[in-house]
Parts: sequence; C-alpha cells; structure tokens
Amino acid sequence: MSAYHQEGRTTCNRINCGRKRKLSERDVRVLTRIVFLQISTIMSSVLQKLITPLASSSAEPPRNKVTVVGVGQVGMACAVSILLRDLCDELALVDVMEDRLKGEMMDLQHGLLFLKTSKVVADKDYAVTANSRLVVLTAGVRQQEGESRLNLVQRNVNVFKSIVPQIVKYSPNCSILVVSNPVDVLTYVTWKLSGLPKHRVIGSGTNLDSARFRYLMAERLGIHASSFNGWVLGEHGDTSVPVWSGANVAGVNLQKLNPDIGTDADKEQWKATHKAVVDSVADLTESIVKNLSRVHPVSTMVKDMYGIGEDVFLSLPCVLNGSGVSSVVNMTLTDGEVAQLRKSADTLWGIQKDLKDL
Repeated sequence: MSAYHQEGRTTCNRINCGRKRKLSERDVRVLTRIVFLQISTIMSSVLQKLITPLASSSAEPPRNKVTVVGVGQVGMACAVSILLRDLCDELALVDVMEDRLKGEMMDLQHGLLFLKTSKVVADKDYAVTANSRLVVLTAGVRQQEGESRLNLVQRNVNVFKSIVPQIVKYSPNCSILVVSNPVDVLTYVTWKLSGLPKHRVIGSGTNLDSARFRYLMAERLGIHASSFNGWVLGEHGDTSVPVWSGANVAGVNLQKLNPDIGTDADKEQWKATHKAVVDSVADLTESIVKNLSRVHPVSTMVKDMYGIGEDVFLSLPCVLNGSGVSSVVNMTLTDGEVAQLRKSADTLWGIQKDLKDL
C-alpha cells in the first residue's frame, strides 16, 4: 500500500470516528490527493486502451515558447494578449505567489479550448521556463511614498538578482523583454545580470508612448492612427523626446506647416499629446517570435550614438526580429532633439552609476 493510501485510510478512519467534527485543512489536502491519484490511475488505464503510440521519440520542444515572469495585473494582461494573438505554442508563467500563480494558470488552461496555443504551464521553479524563445519580465517592486528613484531601482536590483540568472540558466538562447518600471534602468540591470549580448535584452521603452502619441495626434487630425507617423524617443518617463521634426502625414511634415508645433510657442498646444501611454507588449512579442523585422521605438544600448558616452539604454527606432534588436535606424534629429536625448541619457546614468551589486 502506498504512503498516500495509508495516510488516506488513517484520515478516513479518523473522519468516520467523529463525523460531527469539521474537516481540518490537512484532512482536505490528503483526501484531495487520494482523489487525484484515483483519477490518474483510471485515466492511465483509459489512455493505454485509447492510444497506440507509433513514434518512439518524445515530443519536440516548443519552437515559440514565451515566458511571463510576474503574474500581477501587467503580467497577466501581457499573457492574455499574447495568447489571444496566437504568438506562442507554449506559455509559461512564473511568480513567487504560488496560490495566485496556480489560479491564473488554471484560468488560462481552461480557456485553451478557444485558443490555438496548446499548453500553459506555471511554477515558482524556473525550470518551467526551459527553452523559452522570449521572456517577458514584468516583476518588480513598486515605488513607496517619498522613496527616491535610486532606492527604488536598488530594491529592484535585489529582486532581479534572483530572477535574471535563473532565466538565462534554463533559456540561454532567449531574448528578454523588460516591461518593469523604471524600464530603461531595469533593462540595463537585466543586461548586466544576464551576460547576454546587448541585442537580446530589450526594454519596452517608448513603444507605449509612441503608440499613444500617434493615436492622439491622428484623432485631432481626423485620420486613422496608422496614417500618422511620429516617434517618441529617449527615456520612458519625464525626459522623453517627441520627434516633432519627423512628424508627418503621407510625407507632409507638420513642422513645415506650423514651425511652432511641439514648442512652447505653439498656440494650439500639440505638445501635450505625447504624455499618455498604452500597452504594446504583444506587438513587440509578435515582431520577435514571428521574425517580422518591424521598426519599433524600444530601449536598447545607445552608447556611442548621438554623442552619448555611457552604458545606458534609451529608446531609438529599432528593427525587431527573431534575433532581438537586429539594427538601429539612424534618425535625422534636430540639435534640440539630440540635446534632449543626451539629457535623457544623463538622467539615467545619474541613477545607474550609484547602483550596487551589479
């Protein structure tokens, strides 16, 4: 008799001796294990009768496995969006909160009937992430009231030290997409901790800002967002750089129509439209796992570009495909826009240079 069955018999005898007694949590756990063991035994017998195996080798590993680290609101929104757009053949979830992790996994698994993805797995052990092509990193701690950005980032460094090496251990050929904020600094932290080539560590950066910028500008112009061309570069934060010099519709440059557009002298106040953000993680995931070579403004290593001399990650127009960031588009910026970009770099380096344990 197995240990489970012996424990189950003892538990059942104890329950029968006192039916009025409320079941303890231990009793419930033991009975649940017994039920699952019985179901597994029955299903194993059914499987042997139902299926005749032909191939001697095991199933091939997934080709487009995506892992999401962190099952908070952002992480689960990313996971659902990735599934709905059919961007992976296996989705793995990782978090330290086991109960919530199990619940989120079961919710997704029970919906697989309506999706094309065949497998969703989850565990706090990073072995579940093995052979991932892309890892979306959404974990991290939130800023406390009155906390400095340096202290916030340092606390996140301590969190990332337990995450990033585990990701690389089980998926040494993956690309990592960092979504956690402050995203540019944490992309740098991930790059340092991972030891991966710089083109395989990517921050979601201003892809969010740029999408919102295009939508709001197009809305004011009465056209579809895809018909307005505009970029927000630099830091995903207070020093972001809207590239007004390149804003255009069908090749018509808006600054040539209104030289004051995007400046403090602009009476129509177009400048205020670039502040909001939208979620675009699935969009970036699609470009990577489908090898699309689309151009996105994402956070990448910008040292030696535009006169920047430090190891900082900022958003520039990047070609995203299966290798990660395969190349960077050299935009023609005004002197003012270059100065703003360097200001973004200085702001980030001011935080990064004092980080410890990297």
